[in-house]
Amino acid sequence: MSIERTLNLVLVEDDEIDVMNVRRALERAHVTNPVFVAHNGLEGLELLRSNTVPKDRRLVLLDLNMPRMNGIEFLRELRKDPALRSTPVVVLTTSDDDRDKIQAYDLNVAGYLLKPVTFVNFVDVMAALNKYWALVELPELR
Repeated sequence: MSIERTLNLVLVEDDEIDVMNVRRALERAHVTNPVFVAHNGLEGLELLRSNTVPKDRRLVLLDLNMPRMNGIEFLRELRKDPALRSTPVVVLTTSDDDRDKIQAYDLNVAGYLLKPVTFVNFVDVMAALNKYWALVELPELR
C-alpha cells in the first residue's frame, strides 16, 4: 500500500486480548495499515486530537463497552468536535443489543460489526473491512 493510500486505523478498545486479536487478524489478512490504540473513549479523543495519528485517511474501530468513556459517549463527543466530526467510525463490539445499534447509527457510524467468536472469522472480518475501505477510496478529511 503506498503512503498516500495508507489508512491510519485508530483502535479504541479496552481489552488487551481483543487488541492482540485485531493486530493478529490484520497481519494474517496481510493488512499493513498502521494501528494506533486507545484503551477508552477519553484516550481515543486525545489520540485523535494529538499529532500522533496523521490527520488524513483515518478510520476508527470502536468498541462500545469500555470504562471511563464508553463507545456511545465517545461518538457523541467526536460528532460535536468540528475537527473530528467527519471521522469515519466502524463499531467493532460484542454488543448485539438493538439499542446500541440504533444509537451508533444515529451517530453516523459507517458500520456495526459484531466481534467474531473464532479467530478465523476475525481474520475474515478484518480482510473484508480492508477491502471495503480500499474500494470506497476514503477521501482526505482535512
